[in-house]
Amino acid sequence: MKAIVYTRTGDAGVLELVDRPVPEPGPGEVLVRVAVSGVNPTDWKARSGSGDPPPAGWQIPNQDGSGVVEAVGNGVDPVLVSERVWIWEAARRRPWGTAAEYTVVPARQTVLLPPAASYDLGASLGIPFLTAHRCLTVGEAMPDRLDSGALTGRTVLVQGGAGAVGNAAVQLARWGDATVIATVSSPAKAQLAAAAGATHVVDYREQDVTAEVRKIVPHGVDAIVEVAPAANAAVDAAVVGRYGVVAAYADDGGAELRLPVRPLMAPNARWQFVLVYTEPPAAKAAGVEDVNAAVADGAVRVGPAGGLPLHHFPLAAAGKAHAAVQDSAVGKVLITVAGDG
Repeated sequence: MKAIVYTRTGDAGVLELVDRPVPEPGPGEVLVRVAVSGVNPTDWKARSGSGDPPPAGWQIPNQDGSGVVEAVGNGVDPVLVSERVWIWEAARRRPWGTAAEYTVVPARQTVLLPPAASYDLGASLGIPFLTAHRCLTVGEAMPDRLDSGALTGRTVLVQGGAGAVGNAAVQLARWGDATVIATVSSPAKAQLAAAAGATHVVDYREQDVTAEVRKIVPHGVDAIVEVAPAANAAVDAAVVGRYGVVAAYADDGGAELRLPVRPLMAPNARWQFVLVYTEPPAAKAAGVEDVNAAVADGAVRVGPAGGLPLHHFPLAAAGKAHAAVQDSAVGKVLITVAGDG
């Protein structure tokens, strides 16, 4: 099989297209013929590393993907063979990522892809949607599960509504029937956030976010999905409502976060830091189920109709795909391995 492998960490040039034997699934594992591999910021960051070799001496990158189950290991129901699935966290502490024609993953990290869902959509779910789900379910005023009416009466502010996680948060929150306010940095990104389903869009370069949010919801928002906590801390404190939560999933490139304590004490507000890899197992399992339910409901879309432009690369151009994510491509970067996407 063809696979992208790196044997030392570094820039995108360490990625090599090689021939490897098709792996055999071990106990509790499945072999998946990969159709599409999704690329996320954590993929290029893991590949960048410190110059040291990966723990196994080699690594196939990329956590997310979609494809068809080809074989199962001991202890896995063979009924899964030939089923279309999406994959989450394939390369988490394992050398078998999704940037290959075949990969092996624990069976629980594959999810049946609803019939109407494309491989492109399946490969776009994983990290962005599970992160967004966690951000929407950690607040005192928020439910711990999402469904088509779980957020009725709530207002959610998505800071950076045109990014991959921002887009996922907008789509999931609207599925839950929340009022969604999305901030963006340009008219083009405003169109993307609106296509994703945002109820209101605020261009933070041209408008006063605090004033605009307070016009929409004078008592403050129930949850803030935050991409730039250090830059937005003052605004978040000014618009968060009683028992509200700021769920921060990115780190502003390592910038120091300073919080205005008194404005956050009065509403009993909460700051929650989110890293999908280390979230509680029960919360992650709930996220997988809820995200798949949203897909089955037809509430999740990719491409222009979903406000998430798709950027396709062939397997041999995996380095260019990683570079596109590192350069902050707007939308979702996918590597087409096989199939029709």
